[in-house]
Amino acid sequence: MTQTAARITRATVFTVTIGLAVWGVFHFAREVGGAADGQASTTLVTDSRGPDPAGALRYERLSGPDRTVVRTAAGAVLATLTDGARTVAITGPRRTFSEPKTTTAAVVTSTWVRLLPTEWRAGEEDAPWFGPWLAKARDEREPDLLAIATQYLDGAPIEHDGKGVRFRGDAAFGPVAASGAGRLERSDFLDYLGVAWTFPDGTKRKPDRTRHGAADCSGFVRLVFGYRGGYPLRGGNDPGPGLPRRAYAMAESGPGVVLVPNTHTTTTEYARLQPGDLVFFESEDGDTQVDHSGIYLGIDTDGHHRFVSSRERANGPTMGDLGGTSLLDDDGHYSRAWRTARRV
Repeated sequence: MTQTAARITRATVFTVTIGLAVWGVFHFAREVGGAADGQASTTLVTDSRGPDPAGALRYERLSGPDRTVVRTAAGAVLATLTDGARTVAITGPRRTFSEPKTTTAAVVTSTWVRLLPTEWRAGEEDAPWFGPWLAKARDEREPDLLAIATQYLDGAPIEHDGKGVRFRGDAAFGPVAASGAGRLERSDFLDYLGVAWTFPDGTKRKPDRTRHGAADCSGFVRLVFGYRGGYPLRGGNDPGPGLPRRAYAMAESGPGVVLVPNTHTTTTEYARLQPGDLVFFESEDGDTQVDHSGIYLGIDTDGHHRFVSSRERANGPTMGDLGGTSLLDDDGHYSRAWRTARRV
């Protein structure tokens, strides 16, 4: 099957607008600076070595989850680093993420999500590598994990690398089922790419050509965080380092920190989230196992908590409201099905 035949084209054009002159510190602080249940420690470390143009940096310890918040001398939040996780929320130019065909709401955010070279630990700001890393991360304008996620939305332009591999562009969910009813799951990142892959444990997998250009919900997360972001990937679902294949395994035994424990009931722990967190759902009727995953984007222009995920009814990644609203707090299908969250 050719690439053209295998790909299911969707026509909506999404927009990502970057205001390079606007830093949006207030909006960032609302999203990630201090979760409602976080408690400041009594220790406040001042470091004049940092890349703060206004003076010294301040490192503040908060809990729920345990994390280090980097602030300017004036108190503005620069970055949030969570113990046991590699994702970092960094203040940067404000962007707008939208998918106009399927929702009138947009996510306007000054949060940029980058990956640390290793999991964060308390006191790591004293390590020789951290100051240069933070300075580079704050100045970096290459797409972050949030922007990368939007590069697979409806109508996103296709781009190939130097080897001819399509690494970005409108993704489908999966091929049509033989019965003609619905689309098939089990499309991983390597199926989207159309390349064979050898995982760190030695497992080798070849792409399914009928799934070229497709990624299911967990395949989409692995495409964004793993292939594009550089996060280690596992070949299966057994516990171990890296992101496993299926959504349930990511939720139960994936890397990082559990933000919201799964009690198999609807959760409303929005205050624990920051952009870039993984959110998990029990979306099938009567199901008591996680079966869907998404990436939290932040608070949208309607004041709701919005995520992006790849799903069957939308035939691929969407932050819109086709096949259910992409919201955690509107009493819609996914809002009621939200069970747990993890920061990787």
